[in-house]
Amino acid sequence: MTKFYFRRACLIGAVLLPFSPVQSQQIPASPSEPIRVRVDMVSVGVIVTDDSGRFVEGLRHEDFHVLDNGVEQPIRYFSLEQPSHVLLLVEAGPAVYLLEGGHLNAAYALLSGLSPSDQVAVVKYAEKPEAVCDFSADKQIAAGALEHLNFNLGFGALNLSESIAGVLDWLDKTEGTKTIVLLSTGVDTSAPKAVAELLQRLRVGDVRLLAVSLAVEMRTPTASKKRSTPSQAAVLAAQQFAEADETLRQLAGVTGGRAYFPANAKEFSAAYAEIAQIVRHEYSLGFSPGELDGQEHRIEVRVVVDDARGHGLRVDHRQGYVATPRPRPAENDLDKMRME
Repeated sequence: MTKFYFRRACLIGAVLLPFSPVQSQQIPASPSEPIRVRVDMVSVGVIVTDDSGRFVEGLRHEDFHVLDNGVEQPIRYFSLEQPSHVLLLVEAGPAVYLLEGGHLNAAYALLSGLSPSDQVAVVKYAEKPEAVCDFSADKQIAAGALEHLNFNLGFGALNLSESIAGVLDWLDKTEGTKTIVLLSTGVDTSAPKAVAELLQRLRVGDVRLLAVSLAVEMRTPTASKKRSTPSQAAVLAAQQFAEADETLRQLAGVTGGRAYFPANAKEFSAAYAEIAQIVRHEYSLGFSPGELDGQEHRIEVRVVVDDARGHGLRVDHRQGYVATPRPRPAENDLDKMRME
């Protein structure tokens, strides 16, 4: 993507620290979980909404059908109340600095809408991701981190894809339901290879990504006073942000997430409030792979109910997973097995 030059950028630079957050807390499984399988299980977070966009609650284990490469698999795990890890990933470049933080004030609607047991972490990024606060169920910690968030001024790289990949490395060590809430313009200076690798990783991963665009004030070109058509620079900027919008849609879409493009403070608050509800209304399913063949498998989740709720349902979930084969036993292990 062509680098976007900001008209009001300052000449002050900032150096990001390496991404080395403290190990996140592990949440024990809820004692009310009816089904638990520990080995060779694929977890799938599912969001179900009706044709009016309302979340469908009260669904049961038997209402869900999970298909692995088109073949239905028994659901081995089902939960409605699993605590979530929500990671706020905030772009900290010069464009967001110029927005004067209004978009962050609305994020309190997200924090207040989460469950008391949900844990929140805050990470900022420009060239690299930098942990601001680790996971905590105390939402005031995340609120304080957002309030005192520092931005990088000057012409810095915005390596969106590479930064998300770094965050995923951290979340790989975190158990339970995981959601990235990305607050970003969508501008990405990462190498094309990094972008393609990230999309593949998100497609087969267990992290849902929900994106909120921060670029609405910069997306629409304004006409010059002396002419009725926008300048070439304004048109180019609009094209770049159209690409950025599509980037956010793709990143969210491959995970079963959603992208939001709020135009004012009210719409920001509404987007964050809906994201909180998505986190709170996620059904957690688990199934055993039909075949551990080392290949990428396609996941499809269907919801079948007999009552009026079954009309026009939207079912959002991850697209796939990689069926990693079990490691082969070492020779001495095989000898031990034969002796037994």
